[in-house]
Amino acid sequence: MRFLLEVGMDDEALAKDPVGELGRILRYWGGNLSHYPMKAGDGSEIYDSEYREVGRWRIEQGEDDEREGAA
Repeated sequence: MRFLLEVGMDDEALAKDPVGELGRILRYWGGNLSHYPMKAGDGSEIYDSEYREVGRWRIEQGEDDEREGAA
């Protein structure tokens, strides 16, 4: 499986303080992951400090996982 986190850097808060906003996003979502079973298909939107959607995270089935399941 793969964990993917995508954040658009052109958001106002991210453009103003990219290090601070990305740090906050990573801390928040790192702590929030315990609320998910962490299986393929899980995911959620990501919001900046002003609650504007700036991206999303998701868990995808990996290519190696698909081959192992087919064997």
